[in-house]
Amino acid sequence: MSGAGPSLYPGEFPKWAVFRFPPDAAPPAIPPPVADAPFTSFRNPFPIPANIYNAVLQPIVPLTVAAVYATTISLLNAYNRKHGNKPWAISKTRAFYIFVIFHNVFLAVYSAVTCWAMIRSLKHAIPHYTEPNALVGTVDALCKIHGPRGLGDAVTYNSETQQWQSTNRNIQLDPNGLPQSDDLGRVWNEGLAFWGWIFYLSKFYEVIDTLIIIFKGKRSTTLQTYHHAGAMLSMWSGIRYMSPPIWMFALVNSGIHAMMYTYYTVSALGVRVPQGIKRTLTTMQITQFLVGVTFAALHLFVSYTVPVSVAYEVAENVLPKLNASSIASAASSVASTAVPAATGAGLAFLKKWIYRAAGDEGLAENVYAAPATTPAAFAGAPQHAQHPIQHATHTRTVYRTQYEHVPCIDTSGQAFAIYLNLIYLAPLTILFMRFFVKSYMRRGAPNTKHRTTQQHIAKSTRDAIHGVDREIESLGKSAEDGVDAFVNGRGRPAANGEKKSAKPNGEQRNGNGTLSPENRKFVDSLNMKVSQELERIGEDDVGSRERARKLAKEAVGGTPKKERGFSPEGDQTAILGRPNAE
Repeated sequence: MSGAGPSLYPGEFPKWAVFRFPPDAAPPAIPPPVADAPFTSFRNPFPIPANIYNAVLQPIVPLTVAAVYATTISLLNAYNRKHGNKPWAISKTRAFYIFVIFHNVFLAVYSAVTCWAMIRSLKHAIPHYTEPNALVGTVDALCKIHGPRGLGDAVTYNSETQQWQSTNRNIQLDPNGLPQSDDLGRVWNEGLAFWGWIFYLSKFYEVIDTLIIIFKGKRSTTLQTYHHAGAMLSMWSGIRYMSPPIWMFALVNSGIHAMMYTYYTVSALGVRVPQGIKRTLTTMQITQFLVGVTFAALHLFVSYTVPVSVAYEVAENVLPKLNASSIASAASSVASTAVPAATGAGLAFLKKWIYRAAGDEGLAENVYAAPATTPAAFAGAPQHAQHPIQHATHTRTVYRTQYEHVPCIDTSGQAFAIYLNLIYLAPLTILFMRFFVKSYMRRGAPNTKHRTTQQHIAKSTRDAIHGVDREIESLGKSAEDGVDAFVNGRGRPAANGEKKSAKPNGEQRNGNGTLSPENRKFVDSLNMKVSQELERIGEDDVGSRERARKLAKEAVGGTPKKERGFSPEGDQTAILGRPNAE
């Protein structure tokens, strides 16, 4: 502790205890507060029973759903490939078309509501910039999500004592030792507990996106499968362990989903969307995971100080208390004795005055005068020894404000949720940065056309997107072939043999019967461009084949700029694997 004011300490390494694995199961997730009446609070529209709330947060739930989802999609992709990627009969019905529209509209509206709920919770939790210590107060509001609003008023879980506690001695817990359900001003009770839990469940429903793509006879990309499975685990860990940065995942992801599913709805209705909007959505998706990874990781390396009221014992010397009855008795005794003393002195003086008036001075001198008395004498003071004043020593408790150093992350569970998200996004981040740097260096070479830095970045970003997509797809297809071979009991996938038997005309091979590196590079580039164009214009359209042939001819001498656009599916699935569920 120190006497300095609230301070921020960025870059401070956390305690090793927070990296404990497996993470401590305590504390369990706290259900959202129960409203006084149903449907009266936007932060908690309806009550969720605690047993149901925590039952779906058991780790077996997201792990099972993610595993079944990934395996099923791999098998369905292999099935579609064997059947020539033909649309399923159900995808040609009007009921399927209506369902797709409803699905996109529902997710667009729901995502927008969730985004607004997260914005509202932040508005109620973050202090105004004009308030004292607004910077440290904002960090405290983002790091501590339980308890009432105010710097130093948060309720946190102490892993050593296995109890909830607060640095403010005036903050009370409920009879069960948990944060009060009516504490407001922190993001958990302000909406994250309810809307974050619902958003976690929505990740299970979003796999419908993949089924729509499968029913259309298209291949569900590996990136899409990776994204859906990873999002389930990320939201689960954030809500289960009540990790502070999970609010950002819910806010940003729901906001992008609201715009993305709106785009899908408009596209499904046949409205042509400008290319700029598609690329903007792609840029936002890239920004989402880059900023999200950085923001979440920073929580591990931030600490700050909060005001704490510290108790001190002070010793004091005080006089003993006098008995009120003894004081009254002494006063009455003095008064009763003083009356006769005053009467005797008066009579002696009167006698002297009479004798002297008669001229008999001798008799006047012989008149007896009573001795002088004092109230203390009549109170009995001469008969008792005088006692000295005695002092008694007493102690009292006083409070003084000091500042305690607190970390942003308190439990191993909160830290686990953060580095699980980092592990989930790290492969995509590394691949993206590798392809981005490689493309940027190539485009910035002296033999390239003169472009601005902004153009270099934009082009390099697109190249990186497709580089990541190709890298993941190659792994995904190998995994699908392996699953298909295992399920069908074959030593090797039939699809590989089919691919090898189908050799395009005009391919030049080396002495070993395989393509030379130069020709292989050319064929891969050509196939990528043709695939992109087919996806953009619809592979079932008769005109798509002629346009693809035209693109193939132009690829030999260099593709014109106007033909280099990215497909809507490519834009949407490049990083986060979102399907174009039209």
